Amino acid sequence: MGAHRDTRSGILEVRRRFWFAIATLIWAACAGAPVTGTGAAPTPPVALAIQPPGIASISPAPAAQSAGGSDWTVYHQDPTHRGIGPSTPNLGAAQVIWTASLDGEVYGEPLAIGQTVLVVTENDTVYALDAASGGTIWSQHLGDPVPLSELPCGNIDPSGLTATPVIDPSTGVLYVVGRVEPTHHELVALDIASGAVLFRETIDPQGADPRYLQERGALALANGEVYVPFGGNLGDCGPYTGWVIAAAADGSGITNTYSVPTQREAAIWAPSGMPVDADGTLLVATGNGASFNSSNFDYGNAVIRLSADLQVLDYWAPSDWASLSRTDTDIGSIGPALLDNDQVFQTGKNGEGYLLRASQLGGIGGELFSSKICDASFGGTAFQSPFVYVPCTDQLVALNTTSGSFSVAWRVMQSGLYAPILAYGSLWTINGGAAELLQIDPTSGTVVGHYPLGGPIVAHFVTPTATNGLIIAPSGHGVTAFGAGSS
Repeated sequence: MGAHRDTRSGILEVRRRFWFAIATLIWAACAGAPVTGTGAAPTPPVALAIQPPGIASISPAPAAQSAGGSDWTVYHQDPTHRGIGPSTPNLGAAQVIWTASLDGEVYGEPLAIGQTVLVVTENDTVYALDAASGGTIWSQHLGDPVPLSELPCGNIDPSGLTATPVIDPSTGVLYVVGRVEPTHHELVALDIASGAVLFRETIDPQGADPRYLQERGALALANGEVYVPFGGNLGDCGPYTGWVIAAAADGSGITNTYSVPTQREAAIWAPSGMPVDADGTLLVATGNGASFNSSNFDYGNAVIRLSADLQVLDYWAPSDWASLSRTDTDIGSIGPALLDNDQVFQTGKNGEGYLLRASQLGGIGGELFSSKICDASFGGTAFQSPFVYVPCTDQLVALNTTSGSFSVAWRVMQSGLYAPILAYGSLWTINGGAAELLQIDPTSGTVVGHYPLGGPIVAHFVTPTATNGLIIAPSGHGVTAFGAGSS
C-alpha cells in the first residue's frame, strides 16, 4: 500500500473547501450577484449537507483524548476494545440523568468526544447530543433505510446505520457506514462540530450483491484507513462471503479489500468488529464457512491477523472447524480480545474459550489453552488484567487469565446479558430481555444495581458507553444516561 496518507491534512482540506464555498454563497447573496464559481482549483466531488439556519453548533473536537479518559471514540473505548472507561467518579447507586428519544432503533455503541455524544439509528440518522442534558446539538439524516421486505432475509427492519461508528479525534471527523436506498452501503464522513457531510462513497465490495451483505461489525480507524467488516443477513441467505474493506480516511476511495476464501459465508459480523494491535495489524474472527465438506481449510471459524493492506499474516482455527461450520456454530459470533502477555482470547457459539499466542496464532488446533466456559457467546468482551469478562447467552462470566491459561473467577447466572464495560468502579452490562442496565462488582460478580431502561430492547448485543461521569446505554429508539445525580 506504500506510505500512509496524511489523513488530517486531507480532511482539513475538505473542511476548508466546504466553509470557503459557504462563505462565497453568503457573499454572493449579499451582493445580489449570481454565483458562477469560487475561483478555486477543481476539487473531487463530495456530497455536502448544509445544516439549516439556526442549528446549534459546538466547539471543534479536541486533537487528542481528553484528560481522565472521558472520550470514547471507538467500540469499547480504545482500538484494542478493552472496554475500560474512567475510574472516577466512583458511582454508587446510579439514577437517570437524561433520556434522548431518537428516530430509530439504536444498535451501535454510542461514542463521545468532549461534551458531545454521537449516536446512530436504523433510520440512517446521526445525532450529536449534549452530554450534560441529552439535548440535540445537530442531527443528520443520510437517506432512506432499507425495509426488510426488500431483503432476501434478515431481522433488522428497517436496516440503516447498524454498526458502531469511529471518531478521528485529530480531525474532529465521525465515520459511519449505513445501508441506504436503493439497497447499498455507504461510508460517510461527518464534521463533528457542525454535522456537515464531508464526503460519502459506496463501500460495497466490487461484484458483491449488497442485498446479501450486512455491515454489523464496528468500524476501525488505523493506518490512515477506515476498515469496514461485512457479514450476511440473519439466515445466511444468498451468495456472500465475509469481507473487510479498507477506505482512505481522507475520502479518496477504497484502497484494499479482503474476502474470506470460502465458497460462501464465513461472515465477519461480530458487533465488536476488529481490534487493532499496536503494530497496526487487525484481528478478525469469522463465522461458519460453506466449504466444510472439503478437507481444505477455508478460513471459516477462524481468527485471522490481517496487515494494514489486508494481507493474511497469520491465523488460528479450532481443530473441529469443519463440524462447527456444518452446525452453524460460529467462532466469529464475538470479536477477538487482545490481552496482556502476548495473548488473545476467543470464544464463540460453542461456548469454548480459547487462549492464543498473539505473535503466533497457531494454525489449526494450535491454541495455548482451551476450556468450556458457557453455553454460547455473542458481541464483545471487556478486559482489565487479570480478568476478561465474557457475555454468554446463559450468564456473564469473569475469567482470571494467567500466562497460558485461564480459570473461572465468578459467574452471574442470568440470560440476556450483553457486552460489558468497566467504568467508575463497576462493571456495566445491558440485560436485553429485562431492558435494564446492570451494575456489577468486577471482582466478586455481585450485582449491586438494576436500572430500568424504560422500554423493550429490540437490538441484540448492545453495549453502553462511559463518559463525563455518565453511563450511556442504548434503550430502544434512543439512549439513556445514568449518573450519580444530585445528592
